[in-house]
Amino acid sequence: MIGGLLVILLAAGPAMYAPGGEVRQNTAPPEGRANRQPGDLSPNEVVGMLDAYALVQAQEALQLNDAQYGTFVGRLKALQETRRKNQRARNQLVQDLRRLTAPQVTTLDEAAVRDRLKALRELDDRSAADLRRAYDSLDEVLDLRQQARFRIFEETIERRKMDLLMRARQRAARRGGTQ
Repeated sequence: MIGGLLVILLAAGPAMYAPGGEVRQNTAPPEGRANRQPGDLSPNEVVGMLDAYALVQAQEALQLNDAQYGTFVGRLKALQETRRKNQRARNQLVQDLRRLTAPQVTTLDEAAVRDRLKALRELDDRSAADLRRAYDSLDEVLDLRQQARFRIFEETIERRKMDLLMRARQRAARRGGTQ
C-alpha cells in the first residue's frame, strides 16, 4: 500500500509546490483539472489520499474493533478538519504579517501589525482549545492503550508524510534540472 501511495505522491510532487519550494495554497492549478499532466494531483487530492491512508492504517495500528471504527472515523476526520481549518487561518494571518512587513513597505502600519499579532495569539489559543476538544472526543472512543498508540501512530504518519513530501520535492528538483 505504501509503495503505491509513494508512486502517486512522487508523481504529484510538481503539482504540490510553487516556485521556490513553497507548498501551493490554492487547490486547483490555473489551467484546471482537464489540462493537468497525468499523475499530477492537487494538494487537496494528496491530503485526501494521505487521510484515507491514515484511516486504513489506524484500524490496524490501534486494533480497532468494528464498533469503534465507525465512530473513530468520524472523530478522526473532525480532528483533521480542525487542524486544517486552524492552519489555514494561521497561514492567512502570517501572510498578512508578511505583506505588512515586507522589505518594500516604507511606512510600517503599526496598528495593523499589532492587530494581526493579536489575532494570531487569539487564534493560537482557540486552536489549542479546539484541538483539545477534538482529542477528547476521539479519546472517548478509545481505551487507554489505544489512546497512547494513537499518539504514537500520529507521529509515525507525520514522519511518513514528511518523507514522502521530501522525496516528491527531490524528484521534482531532479526533473526540473534535467529538462
